[in-house]
Amino acid sequence: ETDIWANAFERAVRFESVSKSFEDRDAVRALDLVVPRGSFFALLGPNGAGKSTTIELLLGFIRPTAGSATVLGLDVRRDVTAGHRRLAYVPSVADLWPSLTGEETLRLLGNLHGSVDVAYRSQLVERFELDVDKKNRAYSHGNKQKVVLVAAFASRAELLLLDEPTTGLDPLMEQQFRTCVAEAKGRGQTV
Repeated sequence: ETDIWANAFERAVRFESVSKSFEDRDAVRALDLVVPRGSFFALLGPNGAGKSTTIELLLGFIRPTAGSATVLGLDVRRDVTAGHRRLAYVPSVADLWPSLTGEETLRLLGNLHGSVDVAYRSQLVERFELDVDKKNRAYSHGNKQKVVLVAAFASRAELLLLDEPTTGLDPLMEQQFRTCVAEAKGRGQTV
């Protein structure tokens, strides 16, 4: 049996005694966590439990107060740029460029990431029933989420970090999201 604690190649995410404090409160306290590559993993908890803080630590947006963390074998403090090339992130609230269309935003995000499966992106646009000719300022919250979801899935990133990704989606689109997650996992991506 493979020891995912010892073998960095088998881990998508590793936290060793990671803590993050803000002034007088602990947002994350001594978290030990291993997420195997190719798996689906969910952080569940009430508001304020530290879920979004954990994702921000993984992305290198904030630094841990204590402990160490790696994403795809890369240190989240030292190797931020290399890590971001291999992952895709969907925030709970998509703050998109208001004057760009959905199509322009998808192209921009694909160029920023450096990897995009254009044919798959077109399929996703249809599946999510996204009108890419509209300006982002005209999109509802749910349609903005569709844009970032399409961009993330179309990147074919090794690791998909999703923070409340279905916020604003209707039940039919939530079903489409679940199908995309299953397909990503089936391709060996970690979600």
